[in-house]
Amino acid sequence: MQLQAKERLPQLDLFRAFAIFSVIQVHATSYAAGWQALEAPGFYFYNWMNIFFRIGTSSFIFLSSFVLFYNYYDKPVNQSLIGRFYKKRLTYIILPYILVSFCYFLVVVWIQRDFLNQSVAQLLQSLVVKLLTGTAYTHLYFIFISIQFYILFPLLLGLVQWMRNRNWPAFWIFPAGLAVQWAFFFWNKYHLELPNKGSYAPSYMSFYMLGAVVAIYFEPIKAWLTTAWNQATSRQKIGTVLLWGSWLILSFVDVQLYYAFRTGAYAAGTTTFELVWNAHLLLSALVLMKAAFLMHRKGTKFWVRALTRLGELSFAIYLFHPVVLLVYRMFRNRLAGDQIAVAYFFFILGGSACALFLSWIFVQVCFKRLPFASVFLGSVPGSLKRRKEQPLQDTASSASVNVNM
Repeated sequence: MQLQAKERLPQLDLFRAFAIFSVIQVHATSYAAGWQALEAPGFYFYNWMNIFFRIGTSSFIFLSSFVLFYNYYDKPVNQSLIGRFYKKRLTYIILPYILVSFCYFLVVVWIQRDFLNQSVAQLLQSLVVKLLTGTAYTHLYFIFISIQFYILFPLLLGLVQWMRNRNWPAFWIFPAGLAVQWAFFFWNKYHLELPNKGSYAPSYMSFYMLGAVVAIYFEPIKAWLTTAWNQATSRQKIGTVLLWGSWLILSFVDVQLYYAFRTGAYAAGTTTFELVWNAHLLLSALVLMKAAFLMHRKGTKFWVRALTRLGELSFAIYLFHPVVLLVYRMFRNRLAGDQIAVAYFFFILGGSACALFLSWIFVQVCFKRLPFASVFLGSVPGSLKRRKEQPLQDTASSASVNVNM
């Protein structure tokens, strides 16, 4: 018997819009919060933007898992399913990743003048290493993580279906994901000492498993997401208050920890940083899901339509926006005068706005005007396709990230 297609969830595009906005805030403030504005009067604000909004990567991982399990949980894992699954990812994720990585690699080689002191063989070897580690440019590590999860997905899907057939609660995959993530953290801390721990899938296993659990139990969760406050049950209201309240508290703690560390006032241990980061971002994924459903229900037509388009384009914007920031930051050394602190403040905000809107315009024009845009930027959003059927929820780009930080 053919399985009925799952309900399309337009709220997920709003989720993607919130996540890509967050990613851009982090990238726009990376220099300011890292070292450039450490002595500036507005440093607390730069640090706040940089830490409060660093929810993009983990939220996209959560959403990727949610979409995949939402679409595939009831389907049998067989050769046909696996073949279709990997064909989509190869076409709309891996191919753009390879091509965009190559372009960024050339940009970095040109800026650093590596072609003057390295042979062609050395440059090619460096390119291969960067492709295999997601390090061709600072933001591409996330697609590298997504590819790792694509490799694992059929195995994880088979596992949860096996648990279902034996009447074992699928909820237990979330604490299992937490255990894997923290085992990897301590293994790396005391033995591996990998400098780029965040480029490996086990570092985000709790987010991936949380997305799977929400997808598997989505029917009861959907009632909480779609019910207005004045119609909610006492349990739903308590859950909402606890979620938003604990999220705000942990967001504040996370920001303060980094502010104290960066200013030299206090340095917490790496385990404390990891624990606060993990709890803060797990709650953030649920908050974004709740906010997306709330915006879809209460938002004006203009904002829902605009954010939906932003969410549809988020994967392409993620790939391209560092180009805008790279060019934009070439002007930062021209800031001078008595009002440099004020000028720098607006410079940071301007970088965020340019990265968002110029990237948005660029990728939308590419999808509309260039027939080969999908080769570099991922699948064409359904709303930009002419005379074509609306795609299913599981397009490769929407399932993966629509990526982020």
